[in-house]
Amino acid sequence: METATPLAGVSLANLVHRRDLRGAILAELKRARRTTAKALASQLHVSLNAVRHHLKELETQALVEYERRHQGVGAPAFVYRLTPTAEALFPRRYEATLNELLDHVVEREGRAGAVSVLEARYATLTRRLQGELASVAPAERLAAVARLLTEEGYMAEASATTSSGILVEHNCAIQAVAERFPEICAAEARFLAAVLGAEVDRREHILSGCSACEYRVRFTSPSPAEEAAPSARPSEHTPDAPISTENV
Repeated sequence: METATPLAGVSLANLVHRRDLRGAILAELKRARRTTAKALASQLHVSLNAVRHHLKELETQALVEYERRHQGVGAPAFVYRLTPTAEALFPRRYEATLNELLDHVVEREGRAGAVSVLEARYATLTRRLQGELASVAPAERLAAVARLLTEEGYMAEASATTSSGILVEHNCAIQAVAERFPEICAAEARFLAAVLGAEVDRREHILSGCSACEYRVRFTSPSPAEEAAPSARPSEHTPDAPISTENV
């Protein structure tokens, strides 16, 4: 049976990075948004009693809350979610420093200058990754971008077929910055489209109150193997397909 690690003296900010069960539960709740103890036990491959024990501990710390859901006949289901306190534990990489620097830019060059600085970062990242991923198949490009975003604190996950994919960012590492300068969200969508060689459609948006940013991706740039293969019909090219950045 799993034994609980005492929370006394443990920084709350470190909980989500711990390798014990409570840290894993917080991370899974961040991904799943809302879920039951039974589903958590199945996903984490541990006993239901262990999950319930740790959920109780996390509830005591005001990191987890639940609601009762009635599902017809029988006892109601308890559905767990993170509290705002727990949401704040997830990475906000360089957020305070970046906001302070942007304040100085706004004072000297106005708001447009700050937006230009933010967009320039994505332009630089686009040039770098386009070179690194030029010979990589579309689905692998998407996986590589998801890994990069995860390293930056976005908790990104991706799935893809040969023609399309889905990219989900469970966390916004610079949410306070994006709330001040929502133009950065449009810049992110343009970055994804350019690097992935794809049409990008944002279906969910953290700034709009969703618990994640979700992009639907339709690849328009073929893999090297597809480019080398003889075509049975004339190729079609749609120049400058628009990028959807709805809810920006």
